[in-house]
Amino acid sequence: MPDKPRVKAPKQRSAPAPAGSTRGRSPLFAAVAALAALGAVGAVLAFVSLGGGGRPSEDEVRASLEAAGCTLEAKPALPGEHSVTDPAGSSPKWNTDPPTSGPHYAQAAIFGIYEEPLELARVVHNLEHGGIYILWGEDVPPATVEELRAFYAQHKTGTIMAPLPRLGDEFALGAWVSDGDTHKGYLAKCKGFDEVAVSSFFRAFQFRGPERFDPSALQPGS
Repeated sequence: MPDKPRVKAPKQRSAPAPAGSTRGRSPLFAAVAALAALGAVGAVLAFVSLGGGGRPSEDEVRASLEAAGCTLEAKPALPGEHSVTDPAGSSPKWNTDPPTSGPHYAQAAIFGIYEEPLELARVVHNLEHGGIYILWGEDVPPATVEELRAFYAQHKTGTIMAPLPRLGDEFALGAWVSDGDTHKGYLAKCKGFDEVAVSSFFRAFQFRGPERFDPSALQPGS
């Protein structure tokens, strides 16, 4: 079993300030405020409909990734059997490389960021719980790895990050989704970091695994 990664506790976020009171204001002021609120709601709805909020569709994620020079592979999800008995082993059934669903080792890896490659049969189990992996090849520029580290620092919950040398000059994002009518493994590969594209993958596919865990159980070190 791999050692626990060294991780820092997530930063605490302060609660938003309460909305101001309208007590004692004139009816005209109240009407203007109501119209402004309606306008704000409309702006939020427009933002969501344009893909700026909520969960992007698979097509929207693909478009975002391709615009950044990445690829997105979507394969039918395989049954999550605990049939890989050696954590360093693999399965001939895996239908993406690196794997994104299917047979895996019975014990998941510990969520966090690693400096050494992980056993992929463990990592598939992390995906089954709703996690996402970030794996980078040995020829990915250090500057890109640092961008990925910075992204990870803001998305630690349900994320596992480690090197995978054979990816060469690419990094990979992997997720296993079994939710509603969607039962797929998703694999994105990129040569350069684009925050919009990577964020769209996370927003669309994280926390939707077939063996659903609450995100609070997917913290670094768990």
